[in-house]
Amino acid sequence: MSAKERVLSGMRPTGRLHLGHYFGVLKNWVKMQESFECFYMSSDLHALTTDYEDTSKIDESTYEMVGDWITAGINPNQAVIFKQSKVLQHSELFLILSMITPLGWLERCPTYKEQIKEIKNKDLNNYGFLGYPVLMAADILLYKASLVPVGEDQLAHLELTREIARRFNNFYGNVLIEPKECLTNTSRLVGLDGRKMSKSYGNTILLGEEDDVLKEKVRAMFTDPLKIKKDDIGHPEGCVVFSFHKMFNRDYIKRQNECKAGSVGCVLCKKELMEILSEFMRPFTVKRKEVIADKDYLQKIIDEGNQKAREVAQKTMIELRAVLKF
Repeated sequence: MSAKERVLSGMRPTGRLHLGHYFGVLKNWVKMQESFECFYMSSDLHALTTDYEDTSKIDESTYEMVGDWITAGINPNQAVIFKQSKVLQHSELFLILSMITPLGWLERCPTYKEQIKEIKNKDLNNYGFLGYPVLMAADILLYKASLVPVGEDQLAHLELTREIARRFNNFYGNVLIEPKECLTNTSRLVGLDGRKMSKSYGNTILLGEEDDVLKEKVRAMFTDPLKIKKDDIGHPEGCVVFSFHKMFNRDYIKRQNECKAGSVGCVLCKKELMEILSEFMRPFTVKRKEVIADKDYLQKIIDEGNQKAREVAQKTMIELRAVLKF
């Protein structure tokens, strides 16, 4: 085992990533690969829990997503990039852990209850959806990851992983490692309409967005509804355009004061934001075009990552089969 602490994290392959993903997850992944042994997974089995009726886009979405990872700075020479479904030990350990996980633990999971209540356009009354925290536990425990980067909303899942590991170890012997959380900052970037940036809301700016599309999206951003004329007193704290200035503009305090004083209008404010975002995005756009154009390169990275992941996973399963007396 490497002297470095091991990290496991993943994303469902839903296609291209946006700036919310970049600031909320990818920047942290890029930083972590410098100090830890990182395994970054395309969670295609997890995608089945909600999108089981149509799997036709999962494979292509994986290429798009992995391309964005590399665009953001994930280095396949430093981190293992792999597909969950290509490492069969995930499914094996999921099955084993599901045998010892009490049903009540899953039914009390806050995310399960929230999504059952909120997602009305899909039938989630299936075992896979109820049991996906067990699959998540299998993902983590399979690699003996000591650290898992999570947001506060995922802490309950990680605690469940630790409970499952403890239960297994109490039954069969001290084999599984209880992982610790590595809390990540929630992205402070809102969507074009002021809500959380999300594909389901259609309010995203994609990583590597083309310049003409980027500018059109800035034009469509919500502004302060009380600032109609240039010299009207502005309220930047409630303005989407200013929230982007605060994130990307080094002189955002100056812009804040100008807005409050009524010395700058929304048209100019958007125009300057277009220039700032265009400059920020340009290197991502150039790199992404190169990466996505070479599908053989992406497939090679995934294939090599699959093999590295299988080697680690198989070692864990050999230990587990031994204590299970299989």
